[in-house]
Amino acid sequence: MDAPRHTRGTPLYDGAGLRAVEADAARRLGDPFALMARAGQAAWRELLARWPDAQRIVVVCGPGNNGGDGYELCRYAHQAGRDARVLRIDAHRPRSELAQRACDAYREAGGRIKAFSDGFGRAELVVDALFGIGLSRPLDDASEAVIEAINASGLPVFSLDVPSGVDADRGSAAGVAVRATHTLQFIAPHAGLVTGAASGLAGTLATSALDTQVELDAVSPAAVRLDAADLRGWLGPRRRDAHKGDSGHVLCVGGDLGTGGAVMLAADAALRCGAGLVSVATQPAHVPALLARRPEVMARGIESRSALTPMLERASVVALGPGLGQGVWGSALYELALSASVPLVLDADALNLLARRVHTLPADAILTPHPGEAARLLGFSVAEVQANRYAAARLLAEMFGCVVVLKGAGTIVAMPEATPRVIAAGNPGMAVGGMGDLLTGCIAALRAQGLPAFEAACCGALLHAVAGDDAASASGERGLLPGDLLAPMRRHLNDGPRA
Repeated sequence: MDAPRHTRGTPLYDGAGLRAVEADAARRLGDPFALMARAGQAAWRELLARWPDAQRIVVVCGPGNNGGDGYELCRYAHQAGRDARVLRIDAHRPRSELAQRACDAYREAGGRIKAFSDGFGRAELVVDALFGIGLSRPLDDASEAVIEAINASGLPVFSLDVPSGVDADRGSAAGVAVRATHTLQFIAPHAGLVTGAASGLAGTLATSALDTQVELDAVSPAAVRLDAADLRGWLGPRRRDAHKGDSGHVLCVGGDLGTGGAVMLAADAALRCGAGLVSVATQPAHVPALLARRPEVMARGIESRSALTPMLERASVVALGPGLGQGVWGSALYELALSASVPLVLDADALNLLARRVHTLPADAILTPHPGEAARLLGFSVAEVQANRYAAARLLAEMFGCVVVLKGAGTIVAMPEATPRVIAAGNPGMAVGGMGDLLTGCIAALRAQGLPAFEAACCGALLHAVAGDDAASASGERGLLPGDLLAPMRRHLNDGPRA
């Protein structure tokens, strides 16, 4: 597979890349402190834009350069006449030359530094300037206590660069971490803040380039973020003389006894996402219900491997796994589908069967595991997968030599030798049975319509997440059902090209 260019989306960077850019910017400015001053000023402007009426502001400063940014912000707030003060513990006295310089400038401006034990008083806002992207060690007990107190304060929290305790590369937190209301990233957006636990800790995100005018093109992005706006016009309009064969034939294989709804949802999504033809191979008992629900589907009850063979020969893409089961029936269909020369989208029990006995997969196969399935495939724990979702997705892609969609908060799409994409859409209401089956059918339909495997996976994951957000905004997250996504999925796929 050729590695695609990031023609859509926003590049995201890891700590190593950002530190290199920061060092280059400091050299250009001639004084490293000038960059810290700009960070403090940018943070003060962001605070004013976000909380214009906040008069009593507490800035919790750590010992490094992130703390220095906090001293600078507090200096600007103090000079603007706000009731602003720094809180810190003894262990967080400045340790870097730049942080000490910022602390001295703050004191010279008449700023106050109080012991953290004095508490937040009547503060209206807490600024988290404890630890930035350079944090590489476990937090000590005193630092953890400070973070727990911030989280327990009930006040809005403004984090500088990254919520303290969060790994801005991996998207995880080794222990306690600040739960921010809003985070201002410096220089460029961070890869880790849009996936995993970090996506729920960072709050809303903004970025300030600090007027550095640095060349980010010289640094390879760690990932590319895809937002709702990137979905528009992904599939072009159909020709006026198009026929159903032009849009591909998706075969959905699954639905063992008791789990027929899963394959029905996959078939629904394949049709609503534009496949020209959709067939379903399932248990005979499910055929009447499937046809009553969706007469457009060509459903066939499968009692033996031989009955599946002609269906595989006619298919252009196979969606394998929804409700398949891991028994004799499901295992037989799984083995036959994997031996066919047809593009595959594997989900659910197809992934569980793959974990039991690894197969060589075609390079254009697409795996769609949730963290539990990814853990079984890798032989890891779920916690290990979630601790570094980017690494887990990359490892799966390299292990199987194909495209991987690691589902969850901040879904990641990976492929060997390609920059991963992360989906900045979706919501907790989508954590309900059947959502994954819908995604499988969606990706299969896009693949059938001619998108390469990586593009189909990216577009499908984004479409699925954006449709989930639309459905949640209409009636709320709780009680959201997979079927609620079908109408917005269809609508977004028919949006015109980007301006």
